[in-house]
Amino acid sequence: MAAKAEPIGVIGVGWVGLVTAACFADLGHPVIARDIVAEKVEALQRGETTIHEPGLDELLARNAGRIEFTTDLGRLGSARLLFVCVDTPPTQSGDADLSRVEAVVDELGAGDDHVLVMKSTVPAGTGTAIKRDHPEITYVSCPEFLKEGSAVEDFMHPDRVVVGADPGDQDARAAVAELYAPLGGELVQTDVTSAEMIKLGSNAFLAAKISFINEIANVCEEVGADVRDVARGVGLDDRIGPKFLQAGLGWGGSCFSKDVSALKQLAANSGYHFQLLNAVIEVNELQKRRVVKKLAKHLGSLAGRRVALLGLAFKPDTDDMRGASSLVLAARLEGEGALVRAYDPVAMSRAAEEMPKVEMCGSAIEALEGADAAVLVTEWREFAELDWPEVAKRMARPLIVDGRNFLDHEALQAAGFAYEGIGRAIEASPPQTVAD
Repeated sequence: MAAKAEPIGVIGVGWVGLVTAACFADLGHPVIARDIVAEKVEALQRGETTIHEPGLDELLARNAGRIEFTTDLGRLGSARLLFVCVDTPPTQSGDADLSRVEAVVDELGAGDDHVLVMKSTVPAGTGTAIKRDHPEITYVSCPEFLKEGSAVEDFMHPDRVVVGADPGDQDARAAVAELYAPLGGELVQTDVTSAEMIKLGSNAFLAAKISFINEIANVCEEVGADVRDVARGVGLDDRIGPKFLQAGLGWGGSCFSKDVSALKQLAANSGYHFQLLNAVIEVNELQKRRVVKKLAKHLGSLAGRRVALLGLAFKPDTDDMRGASSLVLAARLEGEGALVRAYDPVAMSRAAEEMPKVEMCGSAIEALEGADAAVLVTEWREFAELDWPEVAKRMARPLIVDGRNFLDHEALQAAGFAYEGIGRAIEASPPQTVAD
């Protein structure tokens, strides 16, 4: 008879923690998942998923008997490996807020019964500081590389697994590596600080790649090139690759913004000025604001104009509003006096809390009805499938800014739309507009 799998502890059941718990359970491990937010735990105990992530609902339902959700830290006593998945949001200075990580360490206290496996993204040097202040703790760094919208797939089929531990914790590192062994993916075994730096470096590089292609897109608009063809030609170089070369409104979400800022601040605290990251951040912020200029080119003053935002979440297949381009765009449009309406397939309730002045609509058609312009913010599939000729009849002015180069511009122009993409050498072909 096969030995019964040891229970795994997960501390924090936000996006990373919930996916981690569900996936380990699906691999056959009993999981004890703890969070301090009682309402969240109670919802999960009732079988209600607290985030939108493709495949997660099915995974949790299939493994309901293997996962225990609790607010009681004492319930983790039978689990040797404790995966810390609490959030580390940015502070006003740009540093990572480690208060939740510190609270977990303090709560667990001394003892050799547990291995603290850090999944939370922390600045390089955090593990060393924890070990210095708590030498009795067995500590392993195992950063996550999950993408919202494909997190379950990323967990089950990783391209790499990074496990960092210092010399005295090699047995613990081996235990974590063994846990991930059935999933494949290249194993990177290193020290704690290097593991922490791998996570920060990965996100910073991806953010830089997006900002770079957006700068290229802006130059393409000036010289009459098409950034999609440019990106394809550049990405075919195997030293560069095609991923994260899609021009648009810039990167969003919680990870890139906080991790780039945290790395920049970490360098500054160490006496090093990370100049490239300053540019990466600045380019990303300015990119979101270029939409206003594109709208003004067609409409003149935006005061009193009705603008529809299609999509609010920072990317499709998630309801995450953290760092979403829609937040900046809505604020800028409102600052120009525009009347903003919006629709998103899954993020409406979260968005309403963040954007109280935006009129939330029950469908894309409702948001577009009578609008002077539309901006595609999030590339949800349903937007490509809209009856655009019918939409053109319902809008006051059939003008669209495709912030993700997602829509068929030829079909839109044939339907009577003026079309603006990002970094594309396309004549806008302004239609006959309705008189004011």
